[in-house]
Amino acid sequence: MALSITSAPSISTPISSRFDSSRDQPKGSTFVSYQPSDRSHCQSAAVSYSRRQTAVKALNAEPRRSDSVVPLAAKTIAAPEVSEKVEVSEDFEQLAKELENASPLEIMDKALEKFGNDIAIAFSGAEDIALIEYARLTGRPFRVFSLDTGRLNPETYKFFDTVEKQYGIHIEYMFPDAVEVQALVRSKGLFSFYEDGHQECCRVRKVRPLRRALKGLRAWITGQRKDQSPGTRAEIPVVQVDPVFEGMDGGVGSLVKWNPVANVEGHDIWNFLRAMNVPVNSLHSQGYISIGCEPCTRPVLPGQHEREGRWWWEDAKAKECGLHKGNIKEGNAGHVNGIGNGAAHGNGTIPDIFEAQSIVNLSRVGVENLLKLEDRREPWLVVLYAPWCPFCQAMEGSYVELAEKLAGTGVKVGKFNADGDQKSFAQSELQLGSFPTILLFPKHSSRPIKYPSEKRDVDSLMAFVNALR
Repeated sequence: MALSITSAPSISTPISSRFDSSRDQPKGSTFVSYQPSDRSHCQSAAVSYSRRQTAVKALNAEPRRSDSVVPLAAKTIAAPEVSEKVEVSEDFEQLAKELENASPLEIMDKALEKFGNDIAIAFSGAEDIALIEYARLTGRPFRVFSLDTGRLNPETYKFFDTVEKQYGIHIEYMFPDAVEVQALVRSKGLFSFYEDGHQECCRVRKVRPLRRALKGLRAWITGQRKDQSPGTRAEIPVVQVDPVFEGMDGGVGSLVKWNPVANVEGHDIWNFLRAMNVPVNSLHSQGYISIGCEPCTRPVLPGQHEREGRWWWEDAKAKECGLHKGNIKEGNAGHVNGIGNGAAHGNGTIPDIFEAQSIVNLSRVGVENLLKLEDRREPWLVVLYAPWCPFCQAMEGSYVELAEKLAGTGVKVGKFNADGDQKSFAQSELQLGSFPTILLFPKHSSRPIKYPSEKRDVDSLMAFVNALR
């Protein structure tokens, strides 16, 4: 999709020329060779040099917190006059293809170069701190905004303060409308999301404040990665015309969305943060990976996908808060874009999971027979799953290993695809709440016992089986 934008002429300088020329820069590892011990000097030099190339003063250049700071993300920015403006028609689909194999640093530099003061980094207080570090390394001025929902962890608020001091920036905080929050809490209580879903609360506390923030921008930068949520983020490009939100010019196509780390895996992000000695949220050391509001976020357990620490009481397909709902394609939300185990077959079907000789693939009739038997020859362990579910996919290795260990012990291991036409049956007869659900059919009882924990590592599952068989 092409987007017409207005930009001022600027001097284009290669990334490498904006770094301290005295540093050796090995090819292919520019950011790793940057010395974090000299951070303050290099940051000052890089920003000072880059300001000579731009006519726009960035918010992170403001000297003191006590100064009067207007929340720039909430309004249209009045940039200084320039001698002339040039109309540029940009094909961002083509640009995404050109940058598909580019490094996050190169993508970040391109984004900041194109949009100057009309672009900002969306910062959640998690490992997306990497975006701020990449922006610093470009040597260009940059802006950062964050959504303060009023329900973040204390550790996240402390981390915001650390980041501001470390990078010498002012984060532009966006807050929910007090009247809307008051109405929601008075009518439904403080924890209504546990009963009727998180979407309403997220809409008030996150989506609407974000919408206001983006109306003051022409582009924004997110920390989305393809491996974060295989169901909803597996196809995100490094740059796109935002399919949901509008920018300062208004209308469809008025906002560009940059995802510089889309193709980077989580462990590589952490290797980068360690190499650059970047501060991180202390919640990460407590088992948190994906971090959001305190009531809706918890540490992940062995065998769980990182997004399983968010809204754990809901089905896997609901693991987006609305900030990136453009990732969910219309007409296929039930199967979360049809992505199963990383990809779909060429004919459009979703590949099955838990494929192993030691695991029995049960049909509806087979499960009904298990329910009828009051005196079985051997106990059965059965997982209720959906092939598209990223959390089922995350425990596949543990379940297959468990089945191999139980082979020959007298315990049968099976699986039942409880999605689609079988879902209502599984909900009414098999205690299905969300995917995956694990049941043990004891030897001398017709009633299955539901595995109560979300620890899906081999040792935890084995302890459950040994305690009841």
